Amino acid sequence: MKKSPKQTGLERKIKGMLQGKPRQLIDFLFKNKEVEAIQNYANAVSIKRLGYNDHGPVHIRVAMLNAIRLFKLLIEGGITFNLVAEEIGSEEDSFIAVLIATFFHDLGMSVGRENHELMSVILAQDFIIETLEHLYSHSWFCQQMRSIITEGIIGHMGEQKIHSMEAGIVLVADGCDMTAGRARIPTILKKVPKMGDIHRYSASSIAGVRIVKGKKKPVRIIVTMHNPAGFFQLEEVLLPKINASPIKPQVELIAVCGEDELDYL
Repeated sequence: MKKSPKQTGLERKIKGMLQGKPRQLIDFLFKNKEVEAIQNYANAVSIKRLGYNDHGPVHIRVAMLNAIRLFKLLIEGGITFNLVAEEIGSEEDSFIAVLIATFFHDLGMSVGRENHELMSVILAQDFIIETLEHLYSHSWFCQQMRSIITEGIIGHMGEQKIHSMEAGIVLVADGCDMTAGRARIPTILKKVPKMGDIHRYSASSIAGVRIVKGKKKPVRIIVTMHNPAGFFQLEEVLLPKINASPIKPQVELIAVCGEDELDYL
């Protein structure tokens, strides 16, 4: 399987943001051909079979970039993550849990859309243990880590209640991948109108999503759009995920339609 230039570029960017054990983790994950095969097939199912948007390797890596930015901003803002607060692991362990959950969260799209977060949990379990055993020597700690990673995966749609900050990052990081590029291929392939088209056209209205340091809270998410159709994407995708996330109190959300973004920076 040959990686696309977009995927390769995202992987380079992610690696450049990491060091130590998180970088070791990413090197291990990006070399896993079995997972990449499932991610590629998930994209085929999502786009070609279901006429939905990107759920493959590019989306996963965009979500990982979002998760990295969110995690670092929350740490900078003095937020304590659950593994640390509960005296189970370190800040680095929390970061690793977020990265692993984000990497595996959409494997279930290779089966179908309905309940795909549950299917992702099922398909990811062996890969999660394999990955954790590559990083950690204590099997008991791997099992604890697996639980919080599983919470991040099954909670990424916002339909199952989650309670950890780690899982909350996965939920918002996934929701922030909503720019026009993610909807481009399904729109090109579409031949006749069908239910759900509004999601594609709304996503096509999103010019960009930026995750930056907030003014009153640790995180500010700035969504810019070409036209008001993008507000549907905010109301139906991003806002419900932020509302369902334990990191909600730490997030500012700003939506800008037109050329006025600089007024908010």
